Amino acid sequence: MRFSGNLLILEKDNHKRESLETIFSFLGLSCQSGDVDDCISYFDAEESNVDICILGDIDGFNYKEFIISHANTAFLLCSENSHEDLKEQPNFMGEIGNDPNYDEIVSLLHYCQSFRSMRRLSSKSGDGASALIKMLVGQDKAITNVRRLIEQVATKDTSVLILGESGTGKEVVARAIHELSDRKDKAFVPVNCGAIPAELLESELFGHEKGAFTGAISAHEGRFELAEGGTIFLDEIGDMPFQMQVKLLRVLQERQFERVGSNKPIKSDVRIIAATHQNLEKMVAEKTFRQDLFYRLNVFPIETPPLRERTDDIPLLVQELVNRHSKIQKATVRFTQRAMLQLMSCPWPGNVRELSNIVERLLILHPNEIVDVNELPVTYRGGKLEDDPYEERMALLDNFSVPLQGDELQEEGFFEDNDNRPIDLPPLPVIEGERDMAQAFMPTLSPEGINLKDMVASIEISMIKQALTQSNGVVAKASEILGLRRTTLVEKMKKYGIASTN
Repeated sequence: MRFSGNLLILEKDNHKRESLETIFSFLGLSCQSGDVDDCISYFDAEESNVDICILGDIDGFNYKEFIISHANTAFLLCSENSHEDLKEQPNFMGEIGNDPNYDEIVSLLHYCQSFRSMRRLSSKSGDGASALIKMLVGQDKAITNVRRLIEQVATKDTSVLILGESGTGKEVVARAIHELSDRKDKAFVPVNCGAIPAELLESELFGHEKGAFTGAISAHEGRFELAEGGTIFLDEIGDMPFQMQVKLLRVLQERQFERVGSNKPIKSDVRIIAATHQNLEKMVAEKTFRQDLFYRLNVFPIETPPLRERTDDIPLLVQELVNRHSKIQKATVRFTQRAMLQLMSCPWPGNVRELSNIVERLLILHPNEIVDVNELPVTYRGGKLEDDPYEERMALLDNFSVPLQGDELQEEGFFEDNDNRPIDLPPLPVIEGERDMAQAFMPTLSPEGINLKDMVASIEISMIKQALTQSNGVVAKASEILGLRRTTLVEKMKKYGIASTN
């Protein structure tokens, strides 16, 4: 997979900088690197030409201020130090680990390119539209087309009909159109046509005069009057009663209406955006929806795609949802690759709304933790992942650091290419005593069973504490003893509440 764009690397260590340049050049990015001061000067002079910037370890550098001052560039962090305050910045896309894998880098680049593709659209509007457009994140052709259509129609006063399943973000699209239009300083008034009883809908839309009906003790402005000069969003237009469709058609044709109980026409300067999850063409054929109204509304249709048809965008959506919910929950959460693959395999009948609910739930249940498959809600765990056939063996490796020979893994079919042909692997050295150590940790399963999760956690806690004791509290040394990356050990220490003694 190849990407496009210009990338700037700010890193003082020459070896690390060259390694990053090699990786990203291979993926198709045009890389600029060199002396940090020269790169910063280049950035200040050529900011519009820098799509992605990688920030490494730079002494005395104000990371947050630099990211804020270059809001149109996507930033990635590749540092030994944690910078939690950066996660609040909308153009901070994530962290590159000390030993990054291909999937991790590709996922981050997808997110960066999605940010870049929306940058021009967001720059035309205020913060409100920028936040809304970020919810339309993704590289899938269908969602890219939605963003393009929003940009094309926003500044026009044309009626828009948004089609799509429940939870696909139809109101987000409508609000983005409004925020990018010349009417953005006026009201955006949403109305759910299916949630208001038929006998009250006319009054809600057009208002009523005092005494117009029993209970009308005073005059009442309708939604069209409240939206004057702005936009009215008629959600679930397919649920509108047939008789009300006639009255709405008149508003579209004549740009005026009367309150209930009055014959005085009121001029209306309102843009109408409608949405539905129903098949209006079928309803027209069945004579349950007026054909003339359908053609009036269907001037500029936009179809929002279901989540199951763009599963590759789920990692990007999850990251955006985590960023959004973390501001409210005052916590964040990270997902393992296995957990993300599992989320990508779910059918998501509730679409993005359902995914948003799951992310918010996990932030409450596992604040500031790493979520694996077992931490997902039961209904989202599914069966064993088809693309993770070595799950059990990898669990053994993670817990006991027992390296297996390349030929052993190959016999099991663990490493194959896309054509199911074995990949030649060099044999890995076996460290004496580690296999015996692994066997020593293997308890005998009693008939009553065990809590495997608690047992594994207990072993991890014990080993981490012993390694910290042996290393006099030096985390970097403890990570070497345990055969873990430093960042992985830090995450585990946070998860189990283990503090360094150093």
